[in-house]
Amino acid sequence: MGKARKGKWPKLMVSAGGQGIPLGVHLSPANLAESQLAEATLATVAVPRPGRGRPKQKPERITAARGYDSRQLWVRVKQRGIQLIAPRLSTRKHRCQDGRGPRRYKRRWIVERANVRLHAFRHLVTRCENKLENYSGFVHVACMLIALRQF
Repeated sequence: MGKARKGKWPKLMVSAGGQGIPLGVHLSPANLAESQLAEATLATVAVPRPGRGRPKQKPERITAARGYDSRQLWVRVKQRGIQLIAPRLSTRKHRCQDGRGPRRYKRRWIVERANVRLHAFRHLVTRCENKLENYSGFVHVACMLIALRQF
């Protein structure tokens, strides 16, 4: 991972569950689009199943912001059997989905709550660390503390 140069801070991508608890975190260079990082962020999610079995890594649906509306992402996510709920860009011809998508998008505040909880840790917002490994460690500790506060 190496040392981060000044002005080259990583982009923090978080995937959250239904209660706003961070399930997966991915750090990437800040110059990439969010739609390109969605699958890498989903790969970090592993929700344990009750009893025995492999952890669940494929959600039923993803609620995302308008920045995730790209044709390639819609195709890749649909191939994996995941429903992507994101508002369409104004440049698209067919912007409307069936009625369920926009209704489900109203619950996006849960994802925003996860981001707000992470930003409550001032050390993450100011990014005092020079090494990416140290910053990543603080992000994971913050996610762990958020999850522990829920139980």
